[in-house]
Amino acid sequence: MDQEPIIRVENFTAAYDGMVIIDDISFDVRRGEVFVILGGSGCGKSTLLKHMIGLYQPVAGAVYIGGDDIASAEGAVRQRILRRIGVMYQQGALFGSLTLLENVRLPLEEFTRLPSDAIDVIARMKLQLVGLDGYAAHMPSEISGGMRKRAAIARAMALDPEMLFLDEPSAGLDPITSAELDQLILRLARSLGVTFVVVTHELPSIDAIADRVIMLDKRVKKIVAVGQPQELRERSENPWVRQFFNREANASAG
Repeated sequence: MDQEPIIRVENFTAAYDGMVIIDDISFDVRRGEVFVILGGSGCGKSTLLKHMIGLYQPVAGAVYIGGDDIASAEGAVRQRILRRIGVMYQQGALFGSLTLLENVRLPLEEFTRLPSDAIDVIARMKLQLVGLDGYAAHMPSEISGGMRKRAAIARAMALDPEMLFLDEPSAGLDPITSAELDQLILRLARSLGVTFVVVTHELPSIDAIADRVIMLDKRVKKIVAVGQPQELRERSENPWVRQFFNREANASAG
């Protein structure tokens, strides 16, 4: 893992309808690491991720992707930034009227000038990479929830991004399927050198995949912990952080 930051979040504040959700936080994500954003319900995990991929403008501060401020970038600069990232949304967000192959083809058709047969080959390779090479002709409704998550990762990887953002990848999955997805994330991170930013509150997944985590607390609207999961579980000075990692009573952020 490279110690060089590939993402920097500086003095970041997010708000909805004038209500501050996250207040003046800063952190960085190192190239090649699996970085997890966690916390209790309503703490702003998904809100932060959506700002990091440029869907929303922060009230204050900035998110730098490879040195470029994603919120203020326009035109060719913004397109260059977006080509560097891939996103898997919480429910996968596959198009139900398209096959898995057609779903994975979409980014390639939209953002490249490759011939159709080359796009087909690349899309099939991405499905193979996530263990779905035999399901190219299936519709999303014909496969399991875990397979839909894998297909969504394949689509997110279609343009060979440097960074992948995953929003609650284990949500709604049984423990075995969730563990298989964790292993896929680790394999992709280690074999391809992709940087992962993962939003989750699933402790088994956090322990399995995270190189580092930040923990948000909605009561103070700030980061209350940064580090490795085991370190925070055993040595955090914040009692709520220890409660969260040890699944003790009253561990909710509210």
